Amino acid sequence: MDSRLHDHLTFLIEVDQLKTVLRQSPLAAADRRENDAEHSWHLALMVMVLAEYADEPIDVGHTMKLVVVHDLVEIYAGDTPIYDTAMGESQQEREEAAADRLFGILPGDTGRQLRELWDEFEARATPEARFAKAMDRLQPLLLNWMAKGGTWRTPGVTADDVRGRKAVIGEGSTTLFEAAMHLIDEGERRGWARS
Repeated sequence: MDSRLHDHLTFLIEVDQLKTVLRQSPLAAADRRENDAEHSWHLALMVMVLAEYADEPIDVGHTMKLVVVHDLVEIYAGDTPIYDTAMGESQQEREEAAADRLFGILPGDTGRQLRELWDEFEARATPEARFAKAMDRLQPLLLNWMAKGGTWRTPGVTADDVRGRKAVIGEGSTTLFEAAMHLIDEGERRGWARS
């Protein structure tokens, strides 16, 4: 087998592990937590469906690439729950090391291309990356809403904490940010998030 093809196939087998990385977010359709692969698929679909609400014009295909690649590093770094401040302190270091290791499996040009997508998502310096990050924060909000609070009920987390963590949605879409704040406000009124 050609060594380039071998490296591509090795990478694709390796990233199958994404299906085993559990997130904190509950599923809306089943009584279990979602995994990172399900999360990434959902984000890609959200980009397709919600792109018209982006504050700036975006390349939908490029934005979909960003959301598909953004959590691959969690295969080695693990998921960092949004309200776990202790784990959050080491997140960047863990994920950088994971990106080096994972994208290093690929041939140089392909590895660089995927690493650039991951770096772009993390930097949020492009309209596509800002919208991708907005989807990354909106998606678990929707799941938590359907679960009548879900991770909003984490000990010590308040509705203001949720609002603060979701503020990044406003960097990609004013309309979706306003909708998110409406859902959080309603969740607080219903007792799904602490005041």
